[in-house]
Amino acid sequence: MLIIISNIIAIYRKELQGYFASPLAYSITGIFWLLGGYFLVAILLGPDGIIQQIATRDQLGITEPPVDAPYEFLKAYLGIMGSLSLFLLPMLSMNLYAEERKRGTLELLATSPLTNWSVATGKLLAVLTFYISMVLPLLGLEAIAINAAEPPISPVLLLLGHGGLILLAAAVLSLGMFVSSLTDSAILSAILTFALVLFLWVIDVVANNVSGVLAEILKHLSMLTHYTNIIQGLVDTSSIIMLLSYVVLGVFLTAQSIDALRFQRS
Repeated sequence: MLIIISNIIAIYRKELQGYFASPLAYSITGIFWLLGGYFLVAILLGPDGIIQQIATRDQLGITEPPVDAPYEFLKAYLGIMGSLSLFLLPMLSMNLYAEERKRGTLELLATSPLTNWSVATGKLLAVLTFYISMVLPLLGLEAIAINAAEPPISPVLLLLGHGGLILLAAAVLSLGMFVSSLTDSAILSAILTFALVLFLWVIDVVANNVSGVLAEILKHLSMLTHYTNIIQGLVDTSSIIMLLSYVVLGVFLTAQSIDALRFQRS
């Protein structure tokens, strides 16, 4: 067990160092911060922002129903951040295995003493850590904005919402890692990952056009449904378990993909 943990840590450190030395990763981070900052300001201070809406209500003398500004801001902002992440996360996961397959080093990795599970887990933890480092500055800005509200929002709700965002990212990155293990083209990996995740994101639209048990199954597969439940402050165990299931599924399929390559080379 200690050997497996040591292998995971070794892979984790190697991959994480690669991200912090990658110009592409910094470019993605810059775009993420730029768009994240823009939407934060727009939701709060824009012409149709929350503050303007509250001011309009006050001018019209509307007091019912009361508006919980911090909660509405957090829900709207995390919804946008989830959608934004769907576009950028495939670009973070596209090189997890595709580059090694292209260079021919994936065969060496597949036949090494390291278990496929430990390699996949280490890679996933590294890219997830880098994503968390992207989110933290924006989390600080959100905390400053929300802290100015009266009464202030509960920190638990703030942490729960961002926990859901990170869990969503882990699911997307895990599935992206699997797709990356199937091709030596990073661009193709990003496109296929985006298509897969977009399908799982809006699958509830398909569910609305069918009925019966199939509709319930499709709705349960929707990432959007489960993510929305979490950012609304609902501690929905089924939503958390479902997103975690996508994480485990991605790691499992990646390990099987590399194992198949190991079998071909043996």
